[in-house]
Amino acid sequence: MTQQGAALQTYNNELVKCIEELCSKRDELNGQIQQEEEEKVRLQHDIRILTEKLCRVNESLAQRLTARATFDRTIAETEAAYMKILESSQTLLSVLKKEAGNLSKATEPRAKGH
Repeated sequence: MTQQGAALQTYNNELVKCIEELCSKRDELNGQIQQEEEEKVRLQHDIRILTEKLCRVNESLAQRLTARATFDRTIAETEAAYMKILESSQTLLSVLKKEAGNLSKATEPRAKGH
């Protein structure tokens, strides 16, 4: 019976050792789980912050794009109006030169002999 008792004691010791190892591994795993859960919370917080920043940047970008389009339209309209002014000035100058030429001819003394 002592032999059976010794065997039972050996089995018991091994069983306790295995249980302790499993508990140790579980504790280690729990530590890893806790670290990852904390990291998950940090990442979710970072995502929320970045999402809010992205939203603000998108709103600002939309406003700036609208402003740029307004600038582009105003510049195009102003350039077109300026080109019309230049064309009108050129036409006016041509007409004025022609009229000045006609006036000069009208005021020239006539040749004697006619």
